[in-house]
Amino acid sequence: MSTVINIGTLIESKPKIHQGSPIIAGTGVTVRRIVIWYKQGYNPEEIADEINHLSLAQVYAALTYYHANKEQIEAEIMLEKSEAERIEDLDN
Repeated sequence: MSTVINIGTLIESKPKIHQGSPIIAGTGVTVRRIVIWYKQGYNPEEIADEINHLSLAQVYAALTYYHANKEQIEAEIMLEKSEAERIEDLDN
């Protein structure tokens, strides 16, 4: 008999991991990271292959979380991009 998984348990936030950004439960992989790869053209199967400790269900859970909380995740992506640009400017 297979185990039924409550999909609500696949995403979590912990203040001490990635400043509380949503992550795939039991990992340090942020929803943001999955979304960035997805927006670069990777499909869920390819993402699961690239981050091989994730199941396809976990990748889909991250994408579902993103679509349900798009504004929050897009803000995190923009913040990360701004910080990367700021650091790059310091190097120049």
